[in-house]
Amino acid sequence: MKTEEKNCLPVKKDGELAYKIWLEDSFGNLPVRMGEMQTADRKICIVTDDIVGKLYAGEVEGLLAPVCKEICVFTFPAGEASKTLDTVRNLYEYLINEHFERKDLLVALGGGVTGDLTGFAAATYLRGIDFVQVPTTLLSQVDSSIGGKTGVDFDSYKNMVGAFYQPKMVYVNVGALKTLTDEQFYCGMGEVLKHGLIKSADYYEWVIEHLSEICEREQDVLGALVRESLKIKRYVVEKDPLEKGDRALLNFGHTIGHAVEKLKNFSILHGQCVALGYVAASYISWKRGMLSNEEFFEIRDMNVGFDLPISFDGLDTEEILQATKLDKKMEKGQIKFILLKGIGEAYVDLTVTDDEIREAVNYLNADLREKND
Repeated sequence: MKTEEKNCLPVKKDGELAYKIWLEDSFGNLPVRMGEMQTADRKICIVTDDIVGKLYAGEVEGLLAPVCKEICVFTFPAGEASKTLDTVRNLYEYLINEHFERKDLLVALGGGVTGDLTGFAAATYLRGIDFVQVPTTLLSQVDSSIGGKTGVDFDSYKNMVGAFYQPKMVYVNVGALKTLTDEQFYCGMGEVLKHGLIKSADYYEWVIEHLSEICEREQDVLGALVRESLKIKRYVVEKDPLEKGDRALLNFGHTIGHAVEKLKNFSILHGQCVALGYVAASYISWKRGMLSNEEFFEIRDMNVGFDLPISFDGLDTEEILQATKLDKKMEKGQIKFILLKGIGEAYVDLTVTDDEIREAVNYLNADLREKND
Protein backbone atom coordinates (compact mmCIF):
# COMPACT_ATOMS: atom_id res chain seq x y z
CA MET A 1 0.00 0.00 0.00
CA LYS A 2 1.29 3.47 -0.85
CA THR A 3 2.16 5.83 2.00
CA GLU A 4 -0.38 8.32 0.69
CA GLU A 5 -3.17 5.74 0.92
CA LYS A 6 -2.18 4.80 4.45
CA ASN A 7 -2.40 8.44 5.48
CA CYS A 8 -5.74 9.08 3.82
CA LEU A 9 -9.28 8.24 4.91
CA PRO A 10 -11.84 9.19 2.24
CA VAL A 11 -15.30 10.13 3.51
CA LYS A 12 -18.26 9.54 1.21
CA LYS A 13 -21.75 10.99 1.05
CA ASP A 14 -24.42 9.20 -0.96
CA GLY A 15 -21.70 6.96 -2.36
CA GLU A 16 -19.60 9.84 -3.71
CA LEU A 17 -16.37 11.23 -2.26
CA ALA A 18 -17.20 14.19 -0.01
CA TYR A 19 -13.72 14.95 1.36
CA LYS A 20 -10.50 13.35 2.54
CA ILE A 21 -9.05 13.07 6.01
CA TRP A 22 -5.26 13.26 6.01
CA LEU A 23 -3.38 11.80 8.98
CA GLU A 24 0.07 13.33 9.41
CA ASP A 25 2.64 13.81 12.18
CA SER A 26 3.35 17.49 11.44
CA PHE A 27 1.94 20.47 9.53
CA GLY A 28 4.63 19.99 6.87
CA ASN A 29 2.38 18.48 4.20
CA LEU A 30 -0.44 20.99 4.67
CA PRO A 31 0.63 23.16 1.68
CA VAL A 32 0.58 20.11 -0.60
CA ARG A 33 -2.88 19.04 0.57
CA MET A 34 -4.25 22.58 0.29
CA GLY A 35 -2.65 22.97 -3.12
CA GLU A 36 -4.75 20.06 -4.33
CA MET A 37 -7.79 22.29 -3.66
CA GLN A 38 -6.56 24.85 -6.21
CA THR A 39 -5.96 27.58 -3.66
CA ALA A 40 -3.54 29.69 -5.74
CA ASP A 41 -6.23 32.26 -6.62
CA ARG A 42 -8.12 32.07 -3.34
CA LYS A 43 -7.88 34.01 -0.09
CA ILE A 44 -7.59 32.05 3.13
CA CYS A 45 -8.66 33.11 6.60
CA ILE A 46 -7.26 31.03 9.46
CA VAL A 47 -9.74 31.01 12.34
CA THR A 48 -8.24 30.11 15.71
CA ASP A 49 -8.40 30.89 19.41
CA ASP A 50 -5.82 32.87 21.34
CA ILE A 51 -4.21 29.77 22.88
CA VAL A 52 -3.82 27.66 19.74
CA GLY A 53 -2.99 30.81 17.79
CA LYS A 54 0.12 31.42 19.88
CA LEU A 55 1.26 27.85 19.30
CA TYR A 56 0.52 27.26 15.64
CA ALA A 57 -1.05 30.19 13.74
CA GLY A 58 2.29 31.65 12.68
CA GLU A 59 3.60 28.30 11.45
CA VAL A 60 0.44 27.45 9.52
CA GLU A 61 0.19 30.95 8.06
CA GLY A 62 3.80 30.71 6.87
CA LEU A 63 3.21 27.32 5.27
CA LEU A 64 0.01 28.33 3.46
CA ALA A 65 1.02 31.82 2.29
CA PRO A 66 2.92 30.49 -0.79
CA VAL A 67 -0.06 28.41 -1.98
CA CYS A 68 -2.81 31.03 -1.82
CA LYS A 69 -3.58 34.52 -3.10
CA GLU A 70 -3.69 36.17 0.33
CA ILE A 71 -3.88 34.97 3.94
CA CYS A 72 -5.05 36.45 7.24
CA VAL A 73 -5.80 35.26 10.78
CA PHE A 74 -8.94 35.82 12.88
CA THR A 75 -8.44 35.11 16.58
CA PHE A 76 -11.05 34.86 19.34
CA PRO A 77 -10.80 34.14 23.09
CA ALA A 78 -10.39 30.44 23.84
CA GLY A 79 -13.13 28.48 25.57
CA GLU A 80 -16.76 27.39 25.29
CA ALA A 81 -17.88 30.90 26.31
CA SER A 82 -16.84 32.09 22.83
CA LYS A 83 -18.94 29.53 21.00
CA THR A 84 -21.75 32.02 20.38
CA LEU A 85 -23.50 33.94 17.65
CA ASP A 86 -21.64 37.04 18.84
CA THR A 87 -18.29 35.47 17.89
CA VAL A 88 -19.72 34.38 14.55
CA ARG A 89 -20.95 37.94 14.01
CA ASN A 90 -17.43 39.24 14.70
CA LEU A 91 -16.04 36.75 12.18
CA TYR A 92 -18.62 37.82 9.56
CA GLU A 93 -17.61 41.45 10.07
CA TYR A 94 -13.91 40.56 9.75
CA LEU A 95 -14.51 38.63 6.51
CA ILE A 96 -16.54 41.48 5.05
CA ASN A 97 -13.85 44.01 5.91
CA GLU A 98 -11.21 41.72 4.36
CA HIS A 99 -13.37 41.40 1.21
CA PHE A 100 -13.79 37.63 1.34
CA GLU A 101 -15.80 36.27 -1.59
CA ARG A 102 -17.66 33.02 -2.09
CA LYS A 103 -14.68 31.40 -3.82
CA ASP A 104 -12.42 31.99 -0.81
CA LEU A 105 -12.10 29.66 2.18
CA LEU A 106 -11.72 29.38 5.93
CA VAL A 107 -9.31 27.16 7.86
CA ALA A 108 -10.44 26.08 11.33
CA LEU A 109 -7.24 25.69 13.36
CA GLY A 110 -7.94 24.39 16.86
CA GLY A 111 -10.29 22.27 18.92
CA GLY A 112 -13.98 21.51 18.79
CA VAL A 113 -15.14 25.05 19.57
CA THR A 114 -13.08 26.46 16.71
CA GLY A 115 -14.18 23.77 14.27
CA ASP A 116 -17.89 24.03 15.09
CA LEU A 117 -17.88 27.82 15.05
CA THR A 118 -15.87 28.13 11.83
CA GLY A 119 -17.97 25.51 10.09
CA PHE A 120 -21.19 27.33 11.00
CA ALA A 121 -19.76 30.64 9.79
CA ALA A 122 -18.67 28.98 6.53
CA ALA A 123 -22.12 27.45 6.05
CA THR A 124 -23.84 30.82 6.40
CA TYR A 125 -21.43 33.48 5.10
CA LEU A 126 -22.50 34.43 1.55
CA ARG A 127 -24.80 31.37 1.69
CA GLY A 128 -21.80 29.08 2.00
CA ILE A 129 -18.06 29.17 1.40
CA ASP A 130 -15.51 26.35 1.64
CA PHE A 131 -13.77 25.49 4.87
CA VAL A 132 -11.06 23.11 6.00
CA GLN A 133 -10.69 21.48 9.41
CA VAL A 134 -7.22 21.41 11.00
CA PRO A 135 -8.01 19.93 14.43
CA THR A 136 -5.37 20.21 17.16
CA THR A 137 -7.02 18.54 20.19
CA LEU A 138 -7.62 14.83 20.65
CA LEU A 139 -11.38 15.38 20.93
CA SER A 140 -11.55 17.33 17.69
CA GLN A 141 -9.22 14.94 15.85
CA VAL A 142 -11.23 11.83 16.67
CA ASP A 143 -14.72 13.29 16.68
CA SER A 144 -15.89 16.84 16.08
CA SER A 145 -13.83 17.65 12.97
CA ILE A 146 -15.60 15.12 10.76
CA GLY A 147 -19.23 14.47 9.98
CA GLY A 148 -20.33 17.96 9.00
CA LYS A 149 -22.02 19.01 12.23
CA THR A 150 -21.44 22.71 12.81
CA GLY A 151 -22.98 25.12 15.30
CA VAL A 152 -22.85 27.36 18.32
CA ASP A 153 -24.41 27.48 21.77
CA PHE A 154 -27.41 29.70 22.40
CA ASP A 155 -28.06 31.13 25.87
CA SER A 156 -26.01 28.24 27.32
CA TYR A 157 -28.00 25.61 25.38
CA LYS A 158 -25.38 23.38 23.78
CA ASN A 159 -25.15 23.45 19.95
CA MET A 160 -28.73 24.72 19.68
CA VAL A 161 -28.05 26.73 16.49
CA GLY A 162 -26.24 24.98 13.67
CA ALA A 163 -26.16 23.35 10.25
CA PHE A 164 -24.93 20.22 8.53
CA TYR A 165 -22.08 21.47 6.35
CA GLN A 166 -19.20 19.29 5.20
CA PRO A 167 -15.57 20.47 5.23
CA LYS A 168 -13.59 20.26 2.01
CA MET A 169 -10.72 18.53 3.82
CA VAL A 170 -9.61 17.48 7.30
CA TYR A 171 -5.90 17.64 8.07
CA VAL A 172 -5.00 15.83 11.30
CA ASN A 173 -1.56 16.53 12.74
CA VAL A 174 -1.21 13.90 15.46
CA GLY A 175 2.03 15.61 16.52
CA ALA A 176 -0.02 18.51 17.87
CA LEU A 177 -1.28 16.25 20.67
CA LYS A 178 2.11 16.61 22.38
CA THR A 179 1.38 20.23 23.30
CA LEU A 180 -2.00 19.57 24.94
CA THR A 181 -2.38 19.93 28.69
CA ASP A 182 -3.14 16.66 30.48
CA GLU A 183 -6.70 17.84 31.10
CA GLN A 184 -7.31 18.58 27.42
CA PHE A 185 -5.69 15.34 26.30
CA TYR A 186 -7.70 13.13 28.65
CA CYS A 187 -10.84 15.07 27.78
CA GLY A 188 -10.51 13.62 24.27
CA MET A 189 -10.37 10.11 25.70
CA GLY A 190 -14.03 10.50 26.65
CA GLU A 191 -14.92 10.44 22.95
CA VAL A 192 -12.37 7.71 22.17
CA LEU A 193 -13.81 5.34 24.77
CA LYS A 194 -17.31 6.24 23.58
CA HIS A 195 -16.48 5.09 20.05
CA GLY A 196 -15.43 1.66 21.28
CA LEU A 197 -18.43 1.32 23.57
CA ILE A 198 -20.96 2.05 20.84
CA LYS A 199 -19.43 0.18 17.90
CA SER A 200 -16.36 -1.97 18.61
CA ALA A 201 -15.62 -4.14 21.62
CA ASP A 202 -12.27 -5.04 20.04
CA TYR A 203 -11.25 -1.40 19.77
CA TYR A 204 -12.40 -0.73 23.33
CA GLU A 205 -10.24 -3.57 24.61
CA TRP A 206 -7.31 -2.38 22.49
CA VAL A 207 -7.53 1.06 24.14
CA ILE A 208 -7.54 -0.56 27.58
CA GLU A 209 -4.54 -2.77 26.68
CA HIS A 210 -2.58 0.29 25.50
CA LEU A 211 -3.47 2.54 28.44
CA SER A 212 0.13 3.21 29.49
CA GLU A 213 1.36 3.97 25.95
CA ILE A 214 -1.61 6.29 25.37
CA CYS A 215 -1.00 8.12 28.64
CA GLU A 216 2.68 8.48 27.71
CA ARG A 217 1.54 9.84 24.31
CA GLU A 218 3.61 7.45 22.24
CA GLN A 219 3.29 8.77 18.70
CA ASP A 220 2.71 5.46 16.90
CA VAL A 221 0.04 4.40 19.37
CA LEU A 222 -1.71 7.77 19.20
CA GLY A 223 -1.67 7.56 15.42
CA ALA A 224 -3.35 4.16 15.54
CA LEU A 225 -5.86 5.38 18.14
CA VAL A 226 -6.88 8.44 16.12
CA ARG A 227 -7.16 6.41 12.93
CA GLU A 228 -9.41 3.72 14.46
CA SER A 229 -11.68 6.27 16.12
CA LEU A 230 -11.99 8.15 12.83
CA LYS A 231 -12.86 4.93 11.01
CA ILE A 232 -15.68 4.27 13.48
CA LYS A 233 -17.08 7.77 13.19
CA ARG A 234 -16.68 7.73 9.41
CA TYR A 235 -18.68 4.48 9.22
CA VAL A 236 -21.52 5.99 11.25
CA VAL A 237 -21.73 9.34 9.45
CA GLU A 238 -21.48 7.78 5.99
CA LYS A 239 -24.40 5.54 6.87
CA ASP A 240 -26.45 8.41 8.30
CA PRO A 241 -25.09 11.86 7.30
CA LEU A 242 -28.07 13.87 8.63
CA GLU A 243 -28.69 11.99 11.90
CA LYS A 244 -31.96 10.37 10.95
CA GLY A 245 -30.99 6.94 12.28
CA ASP A 246 -27.77 5.27 13.43
CA ARG A 247 -25.83 8.53 13.77
CA ALA A 248 -27.75 9.18 16.99
CA LEU A 249 -25.56 6.45 18.54
CA LEU A 250 -22.72 8.99 18.60
CA ASN A 251 -24.74 10.82 21.26
CA PHE A 252 -24.00 8.07 23.79
CA GLY A 253 -23.28 9.90 27.05
CA HIS A 254 -24.39 13.27 25.70
CA THR A 255 -27.91 13.45 27.17
CA ILE A 256 -26.88 13.66 30.81
CA GLY A 257 -23.44 14.94 29.80
CA HIS A 258 -24.86 18.05 28.13
CA ALA A 259 -27.11 18.68 31.14
CA VAL A 260 -24.14 18.59 33.52
CA GLU A 261 -22.06 20.71 31.14
CA LYS A 262 -24.76 23.40 30.96
CA LEU A 263 -25.55 23.46 34.69
CA LYS A 264 -21.85 23.68 35.51
CA ASN A 265 -21.61 26.68 33.16
CA PHE A 266 -19.11 24.81 30.99
CA SER A 267 -16.54 24.70 33.80
CA ILE A 268 -16.19 20.95 33.07
CA LEU A 269 -14.78 20.08 29.65
CA HIS A 270 -17.05 18.46 27.06
CA GLY A 271 -15.23 15.11 26.96
CA GLN A 272 -15.35 14.92 30.76
CA CYS A 273 -19.11 15.50 30.70
CA VAL A 274 -19.54 12.86 27.98
CA ALA A 275 -17.61 10.43 30.20
CA LEU A 276 -19.95 11.15 33.12
CA GLY A 277 -22.92 10.77 30.78
CA TYR A 278 -21.90 7.38 29.43
CA VAL A 279 -21.28 6.05 32.94
CA ALA A 280 -24.88 7.08 33.73
CA ALA A 281 -26.19 5.47 30.51
CA SER A 282 -24.15 2.33 31.24
CA TYR A 283 -25.62 2.28 34.76
CA ILE A 284 -29.13 2.20 33.29
CA SER A 285 -28.06 -0.53 30.85
CA TRP A 286 -26.57 -2.50 33.78
CA LYS A 287 -29.70 -2.12 35.90
CA ARG A 288 -31.77 -3.37 32.98
CA GLY A 289 -29.60 -6.49 32.86
CA MET A 290 -27.89 -5.76 29.54
CA LEU A 291 -24.41 -5.29 31.02
CA SER A 292 -22.76 -7.63 33.52
CA ASN A 293 -21.33 -6.36 36.80
CA GLU A 294 -17.84 -6.78 35.36
CA GLU A 295 -18.67 -4.83 32.20
CA PHE A 296 -20.29 -1.91 34.01
CA PHE A 297 -17.56 -1.49 36.60
CA GLU A 298 -14.87 -1.77 33.92
CA ILE A 299 -16.56 1.10 32.02
CA ARG A 300 -16.68 3.19 35.19
CA ASP A 301 -13.14 2.38 36.27
CA MET A 302 -11.59 3.04 32.86
CA ASN A 303 -12.60 6.67 33.37
CA VAL A 304 -10.30 6.66 36.38
CA GLY A 305 -7.52 5.11 34.30
CA PHE A 306 -7.74 7.96 31.80
CA ASP A 307 -8.22 10.70 34.39
CA LEU A 308 -11.88 11.18 33.54
CA PRO A 309 -14.52 11.84 36.23
CA ILE A 310 -16.90 9.26 37.70
CA SER A 311 -18.81 11.73 39.88
CA PHE A 312 -19.82 15.37 40.15
CA ASP A 313 -20.86 17.67 42.97
CA GLY A 314 -22.81 20.88 43.46
CA LEU A 315 -25.78 19.92 41.26
CA ASP A 316 -29.34 18.91 42.06
CA THR A 317 -30.72 15.71 40.52
CA GLU A 318 -34.03 17.33 39.56
CA GLU A 319 -32.21 20.19 37.83
CA ILE A 320 -30.27 17.69 35.75
CA LEU A 321 -33.44 15.76 34.89
CA GLN A 322 -35.19 18.92 33.70
CA ALA A 323 -32.12 20.00 31.72
CA THR A 324 -32.15 16.69 29.82
CA LYS A 325 -35.69 17.53 28.68
CA LEU A 326 -34.47 20.79 27.13
CA ASP A 327 -31.80 19.04 25.08
CA LYS A 328 -32.27 19.08 21.30
CA LYS A 329 -32.12 15.26 21.19
CA MET A 330 -35.84 14.76 21.82
CA GLU A 331 -38.43 12.87 19.79
CA LYS A 332 -42.11 13.69 20.32
CA GLY A 333 -41.39 14.93 23.81
CA GLN A 334 -39.46 11.78 24.77
CA ILE A 335 -35.74 11.75 25.52
CA LYS A 336 -33.83 9.81 22.87
CA PHE A 337 -31.45 7.86 25.12
CA ILE A 338 -28.54 5.76 23.88
CA LEU A 339 -28.04 2.56 25.87
CA LEU A 340 -25.83 -0.53 25.53
CA LYS A 341 -26.98 -4.09 24.81
CA GLY A 342 -23.34 -4.99 25.40
CA ILE A 343 -19.85 -3.56 24.86
CA GLY A 344 -19.78 -2.31 21.27
CA GLU A 345 -23.57 -2.66 20.85
CA ALA A 346 -25.37 0.66 21.32
CA TYR A 347 -28.99 1.33 20.42
CA VAL A 348 -31.56 4.14 20.64
CA ASP A 349 -34.09 3.76 23.44
CA LEU A 350 -37.23 5.89 23.91
CA THR A 351 -38.45 4.17 27.07
CA VAL A 352 -36.01 5.47 29.72
CA THR A 353 -38.08 6.77 32.62
CA ASP A 354 -37.53 9.78 34.83
CA ASP A 355 -36.92 7.45 37.76
CA GLU A 356 -34.19 5.59 35.85
CA ILE A 357 -32.51 8.90 35.04
CA ARG A 358 -32.78 10.02 38.67
CA GLU A 359 -31.22 6.78 39.91
CA ALA A 360 -28.34 7.01 37.42
CA VAL A 361 -27.69 10.67 38.25
CA ASN A 362 -27.82 9.95 41.97
CA TYR A 363 -25.19 7.25 41.45
CA LEU A 364 -22.83 9.93 40.08
CA ASN A 365 -23.72 12.57 42.67
CA ALA A 366 -20.80 12.89 45.09
CA ASP A 367 -22.87 15.05 47.45
CA LEU A 368 -25.38 12.21 47.93
CA ARG A 369 -22.59 9.71 48.48
CA GLU A 370 -21.18 11.87 51.28
CA LYS A 371 -24.59 12.04 52.94
CA ASN A 372 -25.00 8.27 52.68
CA ASP A 373 -21.51 7.68 54.03
